[in-house]
Amino acid sequence: MILLASQFQDDLYRWEQGVRGIAPVFCSTNLDSLRDELVRLKPQILLLDHDLPKLDGPNGIAALMKLNPETKVIILSYPIADEIEWALFRTGVRGCCQRDVKPEQLKSAVVAVQQGELWIRRSHSWHLLNELVTITREKNKIKEAVGELLANLTRREYEIATLVGNGETNKQIARRLAITERTVKAHLTEVFRKLDIADRLKLALIVKGSMSSHDSTRIGH
Repeated sequence: MILLASQFQDDLYRWEQGVRGIAPVFCSTNLDSLRDELVRLKPQILLLDHDLPKLDGPNGIAALMKLNPETKVIILSYPIADEIEWALFRTGVRGCCQRDVKPEQLKSAVVAVQQGELWIRRSHSWHLLNELVTITREKNKIKEAVGELLANLTRREYEIATLVGNGETNKQIARRLAITERTVKAHLTEVFRKLDIADRLKLALIVKGSMSSHDSTRIGH
């Protein structure tokens, strides 16, 4: 299902021509009805007029997206500054098009976004790549720091920490390793001391963090 939102009937008609045949189409002409339809219809795609009255830019768009996080948003607008367009992508928008986009190009944008891609101008690709590099570096730094902490543990301590990270109790760990619960507790006390933490939850988070994998992002257009 595709939801179109604009106060201008001419735009709604033109956009509808572009997406006809892809999925059922519904239209909203104001912000209040748009909020209601997002909750009621749960559309896969929202084609949103950037100048919809009372929308309030990226902040308003972010608020709309919270009403149904599964909806993928494509913004249609008059020419806007690169900084504003990039801010929209940082908010979670999946595509941006000129409001007078040709029907066949709008259809291509919708299909690409449906398939999990971004409809983004090539001139913005370096922004996205730079963002991904920064995120990846930050994740790597965290993983390296966690790895260094865990490297201070003995083999047995690391083994027990990993089992705690998998959600096992002291009794289950004792049975698995053929040791007493008292020994498990003693090892955990030493683990907590070395990692400077006070409970199993934080230990589990550290262990899981050291094993997390990186996300991937596709770029379209």
